[in-house]
Amino acid sequence: MNKDQVKGVSKDIAGKIQEEAGKLVGSKEQQAKGLQKQVEGKIEKTLGDAKEVARDIAGK
Repeated sequence: MNKDQVKGVSKDIAGKIQEEAGKLVGSKEQQAKGLQKQVEGKIEKTLGDAKEVARDIAGK
């Protein structure tokens, strides 16, 4: 697991928490920010996954 994968998963989880907190307090803005963080996290994790695959291929 590389740093991009870890950052991506962390950002995704933080986004889920922010979205749920926004729902609890009735803040559409916080919900939207949470969803945005989730998307960014998923993209960053996917980038990390691609790097891992590239390393595996290069190592063979």
